[in-house]
Amino acid sequence: MATNEVSVKAPAGKKIYSQEEAVNASLEYFRGDDLAARVWVNKYALKDSFGNIFELTPDDMHKRLAKEIARIEERYPNPLKEDEIYKVLKDFKYIVPQGGPMTGIGNSYQIASLSNCFVVGNDGDSDSYGGIMKIDQEQVQLMKRRGGVGHDLSHIRPKGSPVKNSALTSTGIVPFMERYSNSTREVAQDGRRGALMLSVSVKHPDSESFIDAKLEQGKVTGANVSVKIQDDFMQAVEAGTSYQQQYPITGDPVYTKNTDPTKIWDKIVKNAWKSAEPGILFWDTILNESVPDCYADLGYRTVSTNPCGEIPLCPYDSCRLLAINLYSYVENPFTKDARFNFDLFKEHVHYAQRIMDDIIDLELEKIDAIIEKIDSDPEAEDIKFTERNLWNNIKNKAKEGRRTGIGITAEGDMLAALDLRYGSENATDFSEEIHKTVAIEAYRSSVYLAKDRGAFAIYNTEREKNNPMINRIKKADPELYEKMAKYGRRNIALLTIAPTGTTSLMTQTTSGIEPVFLPVYKRRRKVNPNDKDVRIDFVDEVGDNWEEYTVFHHHFKTWMKANGIDTNRAYSQEELDKFVQKSPYYKATSNDVDWLNKVRMQGRIQKWVDHSISVTINLPADAKQELVGQLYFEAWKSGCKGVTVYRDGSRSGVLISNDESDKKKESGSPFPTKRPERLEADVVRFQNNKEKWIAFLGLMDGKPYEIFTGLHDDEDGILLPRSVTKGYIIKSWEDEESSRYDFQYINKRGYKTTIEGLSHKFNPVYWNYAKLISGTLRHGMPIHKIVELVTSLQLDNETINSWKAGVARTLKKYIEDGTRADDAKCGECGSDDVVYQEGCLTCLTCGNSKCG
Repeated sequence: MATNEVSVKAPAGKKIYSQEEAVNASLEYFRGDDLAARVWVNKYALKDSFGNIFELTPDDMHKRLAKEIARIEERYPNPLKEDEIYKVLKDFKYIVPQGGPMTGIGNSYQIASLSNCFVVGNDGDSDSYGGIMKIDQEQVQLMKRRGGVGHDLSHIRPKGSPVKNSALTSTGIVPFMERYSNSTREVAQDGRRGALMLSVSVKHPDSESFIDAKLEQGKVTGANVSVKIQDDFMQAVEAGTSYQQQYPITGDPVYTKNTDPTKIWDKIVKNAWKSAEPGILFWDTILNESVPDCYADLGYRTVSTNPCGEIPLCPYDSCRLLAINLYSYVENPFTKDARFNFDLFKEHVHYAQRIMDDIIDLELEKIDAIIEKIDSDPEAEDIKFTERNLWNNIKNKAKEGRRTGIGITAEGDMLAALDLRYGSENATDFSEEIHKTVAIEAYRSSVYLAKDRGAFAIYNTEREKNNPMINRIKKADPELYEKMAKYGRRNIALLTIAPTGTTSLMTQTTSGIEPVFLPVYKRRRKVNPNDKDVRIDFVDEVGDNWEEYTVFHHHFKTWMKANGIDTNRAYSQEELDKFVQKSPYYKATSNDVDWLNKVRMQGRIQKWVDHSISVTINLPADAKQELVGQLYFEAWKSGCKGVTVYRDGSRSGVLISNDESDKKKESGSPFPTKRPERLEADVVRFQNNKEKWIAFLGLMDGKPYEIFTGLHDDEDGILLPRSVTKGYIIKSWEDEESSRYDFQYINKRGYKTTIEGLSHKFNPVYWNYAKLISGTLRHGMPIHKIVELVTSLQLDNETINSWKAGVARTLKKYIEDGTRADDAKCGECGSDDVVYQEGCLTCLTCGNSKCG
């Protein structure tokens, strides 16, 4: 489903660069960092819908951003000049707008929002079917404009509750999880799937079903899920007392249920240990600390978070993100004279907050363009109503509250450059001082902006007087608080710490608040053996040649240079290990850092972040389940607003539940040994070598069970209307020598139509291979293994080769996201950390995705 709409074509005379020109120029810009160059060209360079590239390097992008931000500055007193803005953006050195702002500011080829995060919902927590469908539509409309979306399901009445319609009782939460998840999978954003967060309160009677939905059913693959946990639940788990669930979850309940909280807690812990979900949101901490919730009765009641959890939001609010590169403020890094330049840092925090406020004005312009586009669309007014109303609501919230999202990146590199070991007590002390400085100076900047530009529309000192975040600022800087009481504040909330995956590739630093992943590691690069001066270190099972090379984390290399170590020499693994042991990165990687210390560090920093922090606690594969529970309790007591754990390998394959019936399936075939006479079937059409092909895929419990394939519209093949996508495969008869399978569907007139003899309609060669594949499916071989089997078949006939590609594509649609591709290598970076995502092979190292 294409979604990014183009307003104009490339203007006449506008310089267009080829992909090769842009990559080569960016490669020089990033000093030979191929991954950074390709990420920038593919994701952030200015393009039109035809793929024409209008920027040669990130320098062109930074000039584009500076020009637009300076245009907004001219509206206000004491405007920043374009060159001043450009200097703090240049080279990704100091201030880095993230995602939407980088691609969208000054982009006239795309009608899209600049916001990275949205939350939607219904006034009054309506759980009517109409209200639920409205959220579904709003979610899709936001995703098509590049936004990640979150919404809460706690307002939906629990399963079995009476409803006043023909259904008589409610279906509960899980079916709507599937609906929202499926909608996410349908929406494409420049070839990327949308991002969704679904949350529910642990008080809700259906929360256990919510917690199990992804693990047991394997259907909610298009969403992240988090449980909102209140303090009284944690206290009940700790004390071993009973816990009351209720609906509605606030106010006077119409339904209550006493439950054992330890049972729910164990389920959360086990599932997180097994699959890295659900995440945890400590909801009372979020609400109590939230500055916007001082205005809850005016529409700012926080209801959910964005997909990564770092921005809790009220319905129809949104946020744009920006990161400050902490490493760049370390002078004389990795030497005994290393120091952090707090004066320059404070100055740049003010720049960052001011730029963020300007970006809100740029966002309001974008929203006006979106509304104008909606108005000009040819659809009927009743069709356009929900979308137009959605964007008007978002515009009003952005204009009224002017929420910003200033964060940081390169925390790990900053600490190493100052010879502070990540996770140690002195490193955490210093990190807390950094984030306290960000908070105070960002709030100070917002007060100055309020003096010059006006406070956000509903600012009220009296409403905020008991807020813990505001009182920490008051205690740290009483003079600042007095000025805030006098002039107000320009922005309702200001701070976050988001994941900075691709951003950190371009800053060439550690990501966000995280430590270094690895200071040095090996990669493989595919090579052409006929090229000159090529070294072949490895030949894979299909005969491709690879060169193995050492990759240094950028600032580990800086440390090497600072210590007189030649970075151009080839070193043995033993020598590399010795270098790492001497460096400040030793015992400070994501897998080395003491987990409890990391949680405590997060809690201390959280006190100076008015939104939240996106951080992952990385655990080794052999970590015990009990450790996850211990970490969650420590996070709650430390004041964290949320936490996610990832145990190495926990998402490497298809997830199954732990009940007894599923345990039996693990040891043998997941399907009955006797084939039912009638199976649901999907019809899949594909094309190879200009020939039309068709596949009938029999399904059992929604999973592939058998397959029949062949030429479509061939005189000896099958003629089937294009509208037919589903039906049934009927086993008509079977004897010792042969069998017959028919395909049956309902035509447009409502009559049952049968195509007899799938086994006889297709060429016998296809039938034999269909029997082979069906046999392996029925006996429980994982789908991704069957795909690998099919693609590895050595077939000489060109048509058969075309056929096997089509079969592989058909089956890939049913591989669960996150399944590791065994022995696969990324053609872009050589990493073997490759998984299936929506049938495509996706590299978790560099993000490269390949379908086919």
